[in-house]
Amino acid sequence: MFGNNQRGFTMVELMIVVTIIGILATVAIPMFQVVPERSKSTEAVTALGLIRASMRIYYVEHGTYANAASFTDEAMVTNGGHLGVTDGDLMGRYFSAECYRFDGAPTNNSFTIKCEGSRSAAPFGSEVSSIVVTIDQDGEMTRVF
Repeated sequence: MFGNNQRGFTMVELMIVVTIIGILATVAIPMFQVVPERSKSTEAVTALGLIRASMRIYYVEHGTYANAASFTDEAMVTNGGHLGVTDGDLMGRYFSAECYRFDGAPTNNSFTIKCEGSRSAAPFGSEVSSIVVTIDQDGEMTRVF
């Protein structure tokens, strides 16, 4: 009656396609959820680069990264004005100057600076509360979302 001229897909073929789409979505969606945080963290990366450059200039002028008066653990990088970086230089859409602090006291040859979004007083700071970005004297950067 019907012959061999039937066209269309069988139920098995459709289920295979649905399964493949489901697997691809399971893999792809988590990858794309990080994209907004990564793009917002670029503001901190840029500011940390500025701070690192200022620390390198300080090192050339003084022969050390250490400054017992201003560069202490958890101290804001703008303390004392030794780096020439102001609060205004670090104020952005997501991160403010309060975010940028020394992570441990700098030694003669090393430092680590951390930017914690949870400290932000910037207009959209609440959107970056889970972001932490660090940089060291070698420019090694870590991002945590």
